[in-house]
Amino acid sequence: QTCGLTQPLSTHSCVCDTAAATAQHITTHNSTDMRAGGLWLAAAAALAVVVALCSSPVNGLYFQIKESETRCFIEEIPLETMVVGLYKTQVRDESGHYAASGPGTGIHVEIHDPNDDLIMSKSYEAEGRFSFISHEAGEHTICLHTNSTRWFGGREVRVHLDLRVGEGANDYELIAKKEQLSQVETRLFQLLSQARQILNEQTYQRTREAVFREISESTNQRVLWWSIAQAIVLVLTGMWQVRHLRGFFEAKKLV
Repeated sequence: QTCGLTQPLSTHSCVCDTAAATAQHITTHNSTDMRAGGLWLAAAAALAVVVALCSSPVNGLYFQIKESETRCFIEEIPLETMVVGLYKTQVRDESGHYAASGPGTGIHVEIHDPNDDLIMSKSYEAEGRFSFISHEAGEHTICLHTNSTRWFGGREVRVHLDLRVGEGANDYELIAKKEQLSQVETRLFQLLSQARQILNEQTYQRTREAVFREISESTNQRVLWWSIAQAIVLVLTGMWQVRHLRGFFEAKKLV
């Protein structure tokens, strides 16, 4: 039934009002759905951006040192793992800005293994990279200082450092060009490197767990023996006190 002028006025008004209300409800419902869909899309996009930012590995840092200062870092490294450090030095000028270091200013790197044995000591240019392979799992100490030729180094140097451990230290594009690998072979090599890194990490974690378990058991054993020794001392002290009091009372003829 349509709204027409040939119909009675009451029916015309009722039908037209009903149609208008239905159209308005449909429009409002569609608008609400579109708004909700837009909000969901915006929330999903924001979540994707946050996840992407949080999942991106950020290993780079920078710090300021004087030409006569040394800065050390401690890095836990599994056994037989390659570590690559990318660095760049900048010297602070009189205006307070940092510019590229000139000749005579570079970086000297010293690396100590968990036993504090020196495994590398070498000087490098103002910008470049250094690398080494760990021969023992544990905490390695990486120390850097400038190799300036000044006797009294008063200039401030900013050092940008990016440490890459294990699989992250591999430059697969360079490896592919050097070894003439195809894209599939490069991907397989990357997967093998990742699997090897996971295996090294698991082995290192098992070693740490065994060491911590040994320390815990040794501590528990020492606590147990200390408690037994305290109990023995208390018993002997009590027996001595009883004997002493008994002798005292007998001497005073109280018993």
